[in-house]
Amino acid sequence: MAAELTGRKIKFVDTTLRDGEQTAGVVFANHEKLEIARMLDELGVDQIEVGTPVMGGDEKAAIKAIAESGLSASIMAWNRANIEDIKESLDCGVDAVAISISTSDIHIKNKLKKSREWVLEEMAKAAEYAKSQGVYVSVNAEDASRTDMDFLIKFALEAKKAGADRLRFCDTLGILNPFKTAQMVEELISKTGIEVEMHTHNDLGMATANALVGIEAGASHVGVTVNGLGERAGNAPLEEVAMALKYSLGYDVNIKANLLKEICEYVAHASARPLSLNKTIVGENIFAHESGIHADGVIKDPSTYEFLDPAELGLKRKIIIGKHSGTASVKARLKEYGIVVDEDLAKEILDEVRSMAVALKRPLIDRELISIYKKTLNFNRKAV
Repeated sequence: MAAELTGRKIKFVDTTLRDGEQTAGVVFANHEKLEIARMLDELGVDQIEVGTPVMGGDEKAAIKAIAESGLSASIMAWNRANIEDIKESLDCGVDAVAISISTSDIHIKNKLKKSREWVLEEMAKAAEYAKSQGVYVSVNAEDASRTDMDFLIKFALEAKKAGADRLRFCDTLGILNPFKTAQMVEELISKTGIEVEMHTHNDLGMATANALVGIEAGASHVGVTVNGLGERAGNAPLEEVAMALKYSLGYDVNIKANLLKEICEYVAHASARPLSLNKTIVGENIFAHESGIHADGVIKDPSTYEFLDPAELGLKRKIIIGKHSGTASVKARLKEYGIVVDEDLAKEILDEVRSMAVALKRPLIDRELISIYKKTLNFNRKAV
């Protein structure tokens, strides 16, 4: 049921190991970082941003190990607009560097205590040096969403002139909406011709939407994290963006959907951030149906309430027996145990199911349903 494919491929840049680990309170062990990188590579991610080498110690050791592990994905390290930072990245053996510097006036004046001219000069020096060393270069416009548009265009043109392969458009505070995103990204690309990566945060709950709109406006890359980890409210989740691109917008996505659940669960464990039951794409209950109308439709034809086969994501459909169930669910579940009941008996069983579900404040397990069936059947026999 996917949308008609556009034929356009979008490159995924996963930053779980960098921005994701910057989630307050999250630390990955080095062996976890290596395992996550391997899983991302198997998943089909195009580029993995693995960390910040200038931190040294375990951080640099983990980055070196990933760079030397023979993955197919490009391995990128994060840097300030600083040649010494870039040297540390090169020492790790990565094939790509991200060079990040603030572009909004509020950052330039209040954080950097510098000028726009200084920002352009430092970015250009760092980008030119990195490019001279033969690596792929992404220049990151931090706080791009609050940057004066004329200056952002100038920044992108200077980055391109310095040899940058792309510009990372950062909605650092997650304040954009899809309408503004489309306007900014379309203007940026049309006036500079530079490749753009969307890097969106979720402070207003629009990270995925803004990433998708940026792609529709011409961005060729999208920055994501597994489970939406990241600063504050997090980043656009890899699993959401990948499946939305495929099923909502019709893009050709190379991400192996059947591996999403495994990596989401691994990262949830490694980050000590458990997945909710209704977590988009990979939650245990996203293919669970209790409402009588919904369950009846799914039993007759899964496409009535499911736009993709759960098996594609390594999940299973579940018909929940509880307060909101209907007779179709009761009959279907009992049939799994070789028990066939007519509509009248199913209605009697359903009355007891609903009563017990309210008393227990939860759905019923199969054993409880069968117990109600036996009780109802015996009652009816005695009545006769």
